[in-house]
Amino acid sequence: MLVLSRKANEALVINQTIRIQVISIKGDRVRLGIDAPPDVLVDRAEVHERRMQFVDVVLPAGVCEESINFGGPVFAYA
Repeated sequence: MLVLSRKANEALVINQTIRIQVISIKGDRVRLGIDAPPDVLVDRAEVHERRMQFVDVVLPAGVCEESINFGGPVFAYA
């Protein structure tokens, strides 16, 4: 794991396409702004883990073209 220190308004860039900027720091809270291409899914870890529970589910025949709503944005699996 790479560990970096950043101050408010400083940023880091990942693979020339993803920019993460420290928006503010208050006490033990850090607000981050993330600019990423539309095809890059950005989630909090707990949301990512919840999504991964559904990825392992085998969908019945004919369902793969339908949209599935996980309580947030609608995702289509092909």
